[in-house]
Amino acid sequence: MASTSSGRQADARDRDEEGRARNARDRGDDGQVRDARDRDEEGRARNARPRDGLGRPLPYGSEGVARQPEGVVRTPRETVTEAQDLLDAGRPFHAHEVFEDAWKSGPEEERGLWRGLAQLAVGLTHAARGNVTGGARLLRRGAGAVTEWAASGAGRQRPYEMDLAGLAQWARALAEEVERTAAPVDARTRRPRLRG
Repeated sequence: MASTSSGRQADARDRDEEGRARNARDRGDDGQVRDARDRDEEGRARNARPRDGLGRPLPYGSEGVARQPEGVVRTPRETVTEAQDLLDAGRPFHAHEVFEDAWKSGPEEERGLWRGLAQLAVGLTHAARGNVTGGARLLRRGAGAVTEWAASGAGRQRPYEMDLAGLAQWARALAEEVERTAAPVDARTRRPRLRG
């Protein structure tokens, strides 16, 4: 009886290992097991799948929108202009990536500002995707972050001509609407005006 029990345990272990291998790896056309994650030339994980305008992955081979280049260092005014252009085009996910670049490359005293703006953009992204909870939560978190930054010693009310009070008001109102209607919003028509 012990041998049957240990045989079942070994079978279960084998199935678990096969499942883990299947989750982490894929077989290429040649039948060889390969890492299923896309990697860049430095070996970092990158997802090469095409994406739609809201950043959702599409099946390989589908027509997607151009990806936003990552790690671009821009001036603050260039950041605001490029992010607004993307928001105007209904692409808040891509605008969030522009803000994220500024957050990572900008001066320490402005990181809270750019992080908050990235949260607002990704909150709009989730609201447009129909993710009520995530959209409302990120919109409120971003509104709180830009309000807190503006009130801090490093902050200003209108950095780079942006209307932070107006952005926070827009985000809180949109969060309430998303929760009330539980319906996706149109990212283009509900976009914020960064420079009020």
